[in-house]
Order: sequence, then structure tokens, then C-alpha cells
Amino acid sequence: MAHQTETHAWDPELVPSAAGRTARPEPDCPVEVALAAVAGRWTTLVLRELMRGPHSFGELREGLPQISAKVLTERLHTLRERGLVEQHRLPGFPVRTRYTLTPAGRALRPLLVELYRTGSVLAGHEPRA
Repeated sequence: MAHQTETHAWDPELVPSAAGRTARPEPDCPVEVALAAVAGRWTTLVLRELMRGPHSFGELREGLPQISAKVLTERLHTLRERGLVEQHRLPGFPVRTRYTLTPAGRALRPLLVELYRTGSVLAGHEPRA
């Protein structure tokens, strides 16, 4: 098989490595991985609350009073599966549970900040740079 020469001029800021040089969405593309991490209604708000520090289920419900217990349970489960949140059961009675971000979860902070900035510009809330 002949070696194919890459003819596309990649923007090194947008595509700093070969992992992002895909012709279609691939599950291991770094952008797709980041988008999947924050995907889902309420997910970014749950992450935002946990960026402030560990929270119990009740504290999360207090901070997000419009989220149902079912949806919050689902989001926390999904975030644990994605390796972004850890669940800690505290000793004592009644059993108490705390949720904390993992290092991977904390690494989402700049993404969330930039999504907010970009959304503000797109919504016309802030002048374009």
C-alpha cells in the first residue's frame, strides 16, 4: 500500500494532533470526547454546582431546584460512568453521600467557561472580540 501524503493544511490550534484529523465524527476525536462529557440536559449545571466543591444530593437539588430527583440521579450516574464524578458514602446513620469531581471532571472547567463566553456572544449578550 502506497503512503498517502497529507495535503490538507490543518490549523495547528484547532487540530494540534492527528487524533482530530478525521473526516467524520469519531468517538476518540478529542472534540467528540469533550462534547460527550458535557452532553445532556442539566449536565453542565450539575458540573457547575460541583465545581464549587463536594455536594450531597440534597445540596445539589437545593442549588438546582427545577431538576427532578430522577433526572439528577440519572445525571450523577452518567457522570460517574464517564469518570467525571465520584460518589462517597459517609459513615454514620442515616447514610450520607457526597459527590465530588474527579481530576477529569475538574479539567472541564475551562471548557465550561469558554462555552459560556461563546454562548453569550452568540446570543448577543456581549460584543464580539
